[in-house]
Amino acid sequence: MPSPISEDLALRIGLAARALPETDPARLLRVLADAVGLPPTAEKLAALKVKDLRTAAAGELGDIDPDALKAALTYLKGEGLTDAAPPPPLDPYTDDDMPDSIRVACASDTGENLDGHFGAARRFLIYQVSATQCRLIAVRRVEDTGAEDKNAYRAGLIGDCQVLYVASIGGPAAAKVIKLDIHPIKDSGGGSARERMVRLQETLAHQTPPWLAKAMGKPPQERIRFALSEEDPA
Repeated sequence: MPSPISEDLALRIGLAARALPETDPARLLRVLADAVGLPPTAEKLAALKVKDLRTAAAGELGDIDPDALKAALTYLKGEGLTDAAPPPPLDPYTDDDMPDSIRVACASDTGENLDGHFGAARRFLIYQVSATQCRLIAVRRVEDTGAEDKNAYRAGLIGDCQVLYVASIGGPAAAKVIKLDIHPIKDSGGGSARERMVRLQETLAHQTPPWLAKAMGKPPQERIRFALSEEDPA
């Protein structure tokens, strides 16, 4: 019988499995057994590549989105396991005190950064944004609920938002988000979530695109006006 793995490696494998759709630790362990042998060690996992995860165990994980595999590999290598930078305090907010605003989710792992893959982010920062104000109104942590459809669970966490910013997101996950009328925006550059909100404020203040006007609840005639102004700024 292989030796039991350490608590640290068990945590890595658990978090990596959580980052993969329809994958529990037992399934991931079967793949790792073929890729690096049992028991897995920190040294073996450090040398692991995405290609190894994709092809091991007769391609058990071959159909999974590459971004999700990269996120899982990050956990397997022991990266991003601590949250050295917690999110900032929330701003005061009550319903309806920010007219013409939208609710925006940002996938985040550290601080107030936009640095999370949709399928692996630890939390979603929730902002209320208008042309003149931006407030962080909630931090929604992703819990290990054992949900069969992890993408649907994560989309449900942000179901009251109109826009989602992520560092990366796979096609199946994006479909779950869009189904809830949330507009996903992939921003692989990462960085400050607050800065992204400031840019969004500028968009709201100047030339709101039709899709965003719709998310704000603008009537059709208003959305037509936005569309015409984009086609003919003069």
